[in-house]
Amino acid sequence: MATSSDETPKTPVTEPIPAAPPTAAPSAPVAAPKKLRPTRISGTWVAVLVAIVVLIFLLVFILQNGDNATIHFLWGQFSLPLGVALLFGAIGGALLVAVVGAARILQLRRQAKRVPVTGRPSTSSPVRRVN
Repeated sequence: MATSSDETPKTPVTEPIPAAPPTAAPSAPVAAPKKLRPTRISGTWVAVLVAIVVLIFLLVFILQNGDNATIHFLWGQFSLPLGVALLFGAIGGALLVAVVGAARILQLRRQAKRVPVTGRPSTSSPVRRVN
């Protein structure tokens, strides 16, 4: 059963859509927003997230390598899970690198204190002036 509204032909709307009221024109051109520079805290946050991922992989590695291994070091003999023994080796290597890095940083700090007030670093050999 058809109603009278179903029988009327539908015509497309040809009227233009009214434009939004114009806003106040800016007196000066709008500058593009400045790109924010990364801060130390944001760098630290990224480092923490990377460290968490590395620790998760390290935990999985240790849990998968739980078989005992006999470690001979100097005059001692130890029996440790393989993953833990490799972890101790990695920590020992990291400590060795940290000691060497700290020594280099201290060396550079001592050298930086010797720089003359003029701001120019001293050279290893004195410069001869030709008269």
